[in-house]
Amino acid sequence: MKQAADPAKERYALMEKIQMVDFALVELTLYLDTHPQDTQAIQQFNQLAVESRDLKSAYEQRFGPLRQYGASFSGYPWNWGDSPWPWQL
Repeated sequence: MKQAADPAKERYALMEKIQMVDFALVELTLYLDTHPQDTQAIQQFNQLAVESRDLKSAYEQRFGPLRQYGASFSGYPWNWGDSPWPWQL
């Protein structure tokens, strides 16, 4: 019999993936600032940007808003204040 997944473990695993992809995006941004003609780096940046967007969307659908000031939609009732906050993971 398959055991139910632990939501807390799922939350942390998904957040870790988001952090890894976003870290790579920051590094690629710095690299592209000095190598703006690197087509492969631009392709990789764009692929990771899509992956980051999709991961964040999946996180928010499962666990609630991740970003504030209109970058994330809220469920009903207002759930931005639900814990843990993204930076607490």
